[in-house]
Amino acid sequence: MPAFVPAVPARRPAALARGPLPALAAALLLFPLSAGPALAADGDGGKAKEPKPPARMSEIGGERLGRPGTQAPAGPGVPALPEKLTARSWIVADAESGDVLAAHNAHWKLPPASTLKMLFADTLLPKFDKNAEHKVLRAQLEGMGAGSSAVGVKENLTYTVRDLWLGVFLRSGNDAVRVLAHRNGGIEKTVQEMQARAQELNALDTTVVSPDGYDAPRQVSSAYDLTLIARSGLQNADFREYCSTVSADFPGTWVKDKKTKKKKRETYAIQNTDRLLTGDYDLPAYQGVAGVKNGYTSKAGWTFTGVAQRGERVLLVTVMNPSSKEHNAVYKETAKLFDWGFKAAGKAEPVGTLVPPRGAEPTAAAGTGEAGGSEGARAEDPARAGVAARQTPGGSGGVGTVLGLMGALLVVLAGAGLLVHRRWPLPEQAARSGPEGPEGPEGPEKTPVAPEAARGSRTPWKPARLWRLWRPERPGKPRGAEPSREPGKPPEPRG
Repeated sequence: MPAFVPAVPARRPAALARGPLPALAAALLLFPLSAGPALAADGDGGKAKEPKPPARMSEIGGERLGRPGTQAPAGPGVPALPEKLTARSWIVADAESGDVLAAHNAHWKLPPASTLKMLFADTLLPKFDKNAEHKVLRAQLEGMGAGSSAVGVKENLTYTVRDLWLGVFLRSGNDAVRVLAHRNGGIEKTVQEMQARAQELNALDTTVVSPDGYDAPRQVSSAYDLTLIARSGLQNADFREYCSTVSADFPGTWVKDKKTKKKKRETYAIQNTDRLLTGDYDLPAYQGVAGVKNGYTSKAGWTFTGVAQRGERVLLVTVMNPSSKEHNAVYKETAKLFDWGFKAAGKAEPVGTLVPPRGAEPTAAAGTGEAGGSEGARAEDPARAGVAARQTPGGSGGVGTVLGLMGALLVVLAGAGLLVHRRWPLPEQAARSGPEGPEGPEGPEKTPVAPEAARGSRTPWKPARLWRLWRPERPGKPRGAEPSREPGKPPEPRG
């Protein structure tokens, strides 16, 4: 028997029982009983309650980073944090020393959206020769989530690995991700390798389910982890190049030339969706920024990790899911945090540190050991190891090769006539005699490329050190920069 039995006249008020609309009156009396629980589930004014971070989170990088809420330094000369920061989680860190200058729910596990593609790239980039060609099969494009962002990869067409990586970084193309994942042996294998790589980096808040960042049950990361991942990826020259590219020409279909009757391949322009890099109608390009990756899904909201330099200071900022409805809110809040970080650096006592990868000895000299390698002392307690690394001179496992992230360059790349406009790091020492090889009057000396089967070695993890910077003349607004077509509408719907 149901708990509710309709039409019980004896229980109605006498006045209502004799009125002309007894049924309506009964319904009005019963309405609060049915509607009450639904209203109670909402916040004040009918708005959904904002989720709260866990009371305790991971303490990797320092005890304060495990606390909920804002962790910021105080003291003489330390500027106040920016107002109207609405992100659920954010972090500001020095890319060289690893010092975390301030953070808000740094270890809160949240959906990462396409920022997870940084881990995808950090895992797979060392494996493939960027000039190798790959013919796309239909099966390699199947299984993308509804509404996935795509660069326009087509079946039965051939692309270089470089083309596909540009599609990943500039257009956040899930189609390019899936093709590269299949080249690596499949989606499942790639996910497993990404998870293993996260463990090597001590990015222990991260659980990988899809390689492209598309919403999936249990797929999470944190502002802290995404910053670790970006810091690792930026030690790879190709990673730096791709994430700082503003615009490029992407291969299209083959067509027959009307005059010559010969077939030629068309190209079309693609532009980076990172608005701090390109600028927008309500947002100027950020001075000194050079990537790294943005993302958006309906579940994750907007997410972004960026790197920028002023003088000899290089900062990393990650912002996850601002609640503000303002157009470009994730970039505007990131810009505020960059501004604060550059003012606070050198004055603020760190609230934590970015730990080095497992197997990277904190006090090792540059060029010894590899990021994530098996040699060297493995940190049993990443939180303690991170603090010890910060306190040891030269022991942060910093990003020496990332310095020089100044200005914008218009570069004509040899081969395939690919026109690329990018902002990317080019330290003077690295350009002349650094790990990328010597450079002569005709440009960087070309070195033989190892077969893909023999590739996979990573750039050795380097301790913090300053480079003399090569500072090009800064051009004006990047060519090809275009405003969002519809204010407030995300350019990449998923992943």
